[in-house]
Amino acid sequence: MSTALRDHPLDVQPNPRAFDRATAEDDKPPRGRSSHWLRDLARAFAGAAIFGLPLLMTMEMWWLGFSLNPLKLALFVGLSLPLLIGLAYYSGIRDAFDWQDDVVDGFAALAIGALTSALVMTLLGILTWREDFSEIVGKIAIQMVPAAMGAVLAREQLGQQGDQQVEQKEEVAYFGTLFLMAAGALYFVFNLAPTEEMIVISFKMSSWHGIALALFSVAILHAFVYQVGFYGQEKAEAKGFWSLLLRFSIVGYAVTLLVSTYILWTFGHFAGLGLADGALIVVILAFPGALGAAAARLIL
Repeated sequence: MSTALRDHPLDVQPNPRAFDRATAEDDKPPRGRSSHWLRDLARAFAGAAIFGLPLLMTMEMWWLGFSLNPLKLALFVGLSLPLLIGLAYYSGIRDAFDWQDDVVDGFAALAIGALTSALVMTLLGILTWREDFSEIVGKIAIQMVPAAMGAVLAREQLGQQGDQQVEQKEEVAYFGTLFLMAAGALYFVFNLAPTEEMIVISFKMSSWHGIALALFSVAILHAFVYQVGFYGQEKAEAKGFWSLLLRFSIVGYAVTLLVSTYILWTFGHFAGLGLADGALIVVILAFPGALGAAAARLIL
């Protein structure tokens, strides 16, 4: 064969390795919801540890694990599921496509919270497997809810938003806004409600202190979300000052009061207190709760 014929462009032998690479590329599964599951799972465990660690190392939480009324504990865990599913709608462990994914993420976050809590408490010697089974379950159950919130919010706080989450956040309705405020308030009050300092502070305050603190809480909630120029701040001009104050800030503070009341009741802080003293403790706890509600409105 002549050199000209051998070098002709049509006289090219196929490269089997190139063919195999092309075939392999064609046979690859599409990049979808499960392609980065391990990365999302690792990020969820990191979020659970970061959010849950302050409470995992709080002595009052260890006591509540075995002293809390089982029915109150079961109710608390049960109510956490719709909370986690709702948070998965706005954030989620992975990029969600429908409500089934949000439900799966909610249950997965609760399981991750339980595993993270059990592991950390075991490493710290807080959880010893020689204890009664009911004490072990109680300690894990009370700790896994804040850790689960960290797991379901890990994508928002530690990773990148998916297109679905961005679109959903842009369409947050009125009740969705109140839900996010309630979630933020819950996380903040959960870090403080177990401590005895809430009762100690109430002994140092008068009724006038309580009224002033309630007004100040509403003011900072409104200012943080609409006035002071934080990242993610809402535009106040379009809806009007009084409309935003009444429909969002005051109603949001009312939601924070309800969340604070429920947590204090769950932890048994109302035992032996009169109505006025109990209301004062609620207002005290709602102060950091208002900060949490404002932060959630800005961040989520």
